[in-house]
Amino acid sequence: MTGRLTRGAGGPAKLRRLLEAGETIVAPGAFDALAARLVEEAGFPAVYMTGFGTSAALLGRPDVGLLTMTEMAGNAARIAACVDIPLIADADTGYGNPLNVIRTVGAYEAAGAAGIHIEDQVAPKKCGHMEGKQVILAAEMAQKVRAAVEARTDPDFVIIARTDARAVEGLDRAIERARLYHEAGADVLFVEAVVSESEAAAVAGAFPDVPLMFNWAEGGRTPPIGLERLRALGYRVVIFPIGTLLAATAAMRGILQEIATAGTPAAVLSELPSFGEFTDFIGLPQVREVERRYAVADDESEQTKG
Repeated sequence: MTGRLTRGAGGPAKLRRLLEAGETIVAPGAFDALAARLVEEAGFPAVYMTGFGTSAALLGRPDVGLLTMTEMAGNAARIAACVDIPLIADADTGYGNPLNVIRTVGAYEAAGAAGIHIEDQVAPKKCGHMEGKQVILAAEMAQKVRAAVEARTDPDFVIIARTDARAVEGLDRAIERARLYHEAGADVLFVEAVVSESEAAAVAGAFPDVPLMFNWAEGGRTPPIGLERLRALGYRVVIFPIGTLLAATAAMRGILQEIATAGTPAAVLSELPSFGEFTDFIGLPQVREVERRYAVADDESEQTKG
């Protein structure tokens, strides 16, 4: 880490190797760089940038298409710069037509993401587990996928095609759409918001030789399914998008209530990381190392003044 305060090199190649290894990649969600560092510290092989969490963290608003592409790519850049594990990032609808998708891919590549998923919702989109979604024509989405694949400059950059058609057109049509998106060049398929284990199995059965992504959306429309079962079905990427966000919300509520009730947080400080532990975790030792490396000696400073 000498002389470096940023990390995250080689993300696409790392993600490709994980996909090719055949193991199920578990990628908890991160809504900011701090959450991503905690995901990495916990030993996970990849991290997922949640659009739901990004909207909540940056705007304090729900995931209903309020964030712009540059805001989302900016958050991806901050996350990718502080971890060495690959980042899979939500890129919503690609933020427009194929021309917009081309710009989106470039922005996320430049941000250091290892891969993105784009979806076939009508803009402005909604969280995949909310009511009232609409989808664009399947052929239109296929062209957006093709544009994304052709736009990447790094062939390892992973394009994940998501369909939200299950809630709008039914499972069979969602599978048909996913097949069309795979034919357009998508590396990984993501059928969002299945509503039963049997539906998850049907999706896996339809694509036995294609990497699949599963959204274990905490509290969403998809029921809890064990990780071993998902492995057995053949899902290659499993994301847990908002657990960190919900946990952070609960913890902050708790300490704020303590301050409101007791006047200070003194009674619960023993349950928190110490100041020193936290500053070490977020990289203060590396900052000190850089300061020492580039410090000007006192005698040199005096010569400059003279």
